[in-house]
Amino acid sequence: MPRFFCPPPLPLSGSFDLPPDAARHASRVLRLREGDAVQIFDGNGNECQGVITELSGRRVVVGNMTATSVNRESPLQVVLAQALSSSEKMDWVIQKATELGVTEIQPLDTGRSVARLSVERAAKRIEHWQQVAISACEQCGRNVLPKINAPLDIMAWLQQTRALPAMKLILLPEGAASLHDQVKPQGKVILLIGAEGGFTQAESDTALHCGFIPIRMGARVLRTETAAIAGLAALQTLWGDFNL
Repeated sequence: MPRFFCPPPLPLSGSFDLPPDAARHASRVLRLREGDAVQIFDGNGNECQGVITELSGRRVVVGNMTATSVNRESPLQVVLAQALSSSEKMDWVIQKATELGVTEIQPLDTGRSVARLSVERAAKRIEHWQQVAISACEQCGRNVLPKINAPLDIMAWLQQTRALPAMKLILLPEGAASLHDQVKPQGKVILLIGAEGGFTQAESDTALHCGFIPIRMGARVLRTETAAIAGLAALQTLWGDFNL
């Protein structure tokens, strides 16, 4: 069933017009017709089902709406702290991390980050990343959008995490620990991923001083986008909602 994001407040009964972007996608891309069933969600956990009752020009009306109670969120709260990479790689990481149930994404400006964002460009990228996450939620069935924060300098961000009550993990090729060695977390997990060239020595040292556990994901060195997705999948397998 096609799914569309509609910003809150979401009417949980009656009928309403799809927002312009959703209406355009429904009519011009998916070629939906009157009588087709659709799902609508608001990003805060609410979802309803309805039927297209009117489709004319740019207007798409959904009626016969009924609220549904479905929870597709992982019990594991994961914050992905991802070093900025090229636009395509960053989009891919945000899309897949959303599908894998990440709760929050913190982009980081690191010493070896390929991408550099001015304040103006950062605002535009955040808006773009939010749209990437919305599309991923529409596809995977999540009703809660992950929070995407503004990019921060990694050293300043690490100092902010020093006192946080969370399991803090950093993926390092030279890491001495494995995920299997860790006790199941009772709260939030922070997963820190480096840039294409990895972390600088100062960055990794500071992370360790701030309580991050150096985790090694096997014998092979993973690309930044691969490391993020492999790490999230491993966390969901060990402590989340992956059923294997």
